Amino acid sequence: MLKPSVPPPPHMQRLDELNKKALEGGGPDRVKKQHEGGKLTARERIDLLLDPGSFVEFDRFVTHRCTDFGMQEQKVLGDGVVTGHGLVDGRKVFVFAQDFTVFGGSLSSAYAQKICKVMDLAMKVGAPVIGLNDSGGARIQEGVESLAGYADIFLRNTLASGVIPQISAIMGPCAGGAVYSPAITDFILMVEGTSYMFITGPDVIKAVTHEEVTKEDLGGAATHATKSGVCHLTSPDDKTCIAQVRQLLSFMPSNNQEDPPFKPTQDPAMREVPELDTMIPLESNKPYDVKDVVSAVVDDGYLFEIAEAYAANIVTGFARIGGRAVGVVANQPQVLAGVLDIDASMKAARFVRFCDCFNIPLVTFVDVPGFLPGTEQEYGGIIKHGAKLLFAFAEATVPKVTVILRKAYGGAYDVMASKHIRADVNLAFPTAEIAVMGSDGAVNIVRRNEIAKAKDPAAARAEFVAEYKERFANPYKAAELGFVDEVIYPRTLRMRLHRSLELLKDKRDKNPAKKHANIPL
Repeated sequence: MLKPSVPPPPHMQRLDELNKKALEGGGPDRVKKQHEGGKLTARERIDLLLDPGSFVEFDRFVTHRCTDFGMQEQKVLGDGVVTGHGLVDGRKVFVFAQDFTVFGGSLSSAYAQKICKVMDLAMKVGAPVIGLNDSGGARIQEGVESLAGYADIFLRNTLASGVIPQISAIMGPCAGGAVYSPAITDFILMVEGTSYMFITGPDVIKAVTHEEVTKEDLGGAATHATKSGVCHLTSPDDKTCIAQVRQLLSFMPSNNQEDPPFKPTQDPAMREVPELDTMIPLESNKPYDVKDVVSAVVDDGYLFEIAEAYAANIVTGFARIGGRAVGVVANQPQVLAGVLDIDASMKAARFVRFCDCFNIPLVTFVDVPGFLPGTEQEYGGIIKHGAKLLFAFAEATVPKVTVILRKAYGGAYDVMASKHIRADVNLAFPTAEIAVMGSDGAVNIVRRNEIAKAKDPAAARAEFVAEYKERFANPYKAAELGFVDEVIYPRTLRMRLHRSLELLKDKRDKNPAKKHANIPL
């Protein structure tokens, strides 16, 4: 909010005094303590997030209405949350920033109503909502009114899902029921060392289960980025976190009725990439970094990776090709041979569904040996969790371009955006192997009797493996059947992806009319 350039006339002095008081938050001592803890204040965070001078605040003078426990004597303007709207790269967004210097950022009924107001307006005008979370949780003095406030927010998170982007930056504590609002939103970012999320804290866990664990190990940024998958991006400090929010917004539209922003590039869309001709190892069991392939074909070699530290056997992220934003999904042969497991399936399924919600084309790079075997995976529900990724790709109606780099075995071939589940353009490298399983395993089954009867079983087996590779471990049978649209020279991949996305930019497709689908959860 811009301040007047000259002192206000006498009849506006009260407004001036109230504004000054509201801007103080919890007062200089608590602001100092916030800074000493390595954290910015709510207003400082908003200033970093939004374009300079663009913030318009709502409800600056709101206070709580609690009269129990002496709370009527403790009122602070704004009541612990700063709300309003502004611009990010010239595009409208709504924001709320919890102020830990006021009642520990705890949520009251009035506080919740402030958040609900900006969420309702964001839905009406079709603009993203960014939540900057730093709160001790429900305001105990208000009891059920505080709990009702959380539920009011949860409802709006749910109704807004798939309509407008919702981003949660966890920049301090977030515990108990408070975690469920960020959990419903599209992306969660956390700050290392100062933020944490959990349902029950270390003290409760110790009392109930006798486990001893620190806040950091239980719900810190590293824990949620690597073990639970709750957190999508981490950063060392508030400034970096907010920069990530701005970058993330640059890849997505303001709402589900718009296309993502187009960003012109100096990187020629039709350039060849000669190194791709030799980048994929001919040996099917030799690892390589699929990010090198992705970097070689996207604009300026830049991939904004999502959930990098979680389920690293699959890569998800945003990039641009010819200036057009795309969602990238790629098996990672460098980790677990790129196999699909429970975590990878859920990570990728969630990402695919986000892209489909917001009209972001999907580019899928396939090199997958199948699903991870074992009792742990089966007992953990790999069947239903793997089906989530299948469901997500099949349900998606955005442009879908798939390139098979090397292995595409068994059911995993079907799942990874195959032609059979409505991928639009399916390409393959000459190194592609599309089969029910690898050559060695297949020969052990289909040639078992011949090998057993041979004078030299090892030689016979080697001959059968070579024959199987020649006949099936290549992309040409699939191309013959039309399951692959074209086998391409790897060096032409960037231009082929660009042309495919140009072809599909006006794609129109829809699913059968229904209330909603029943994805296997």
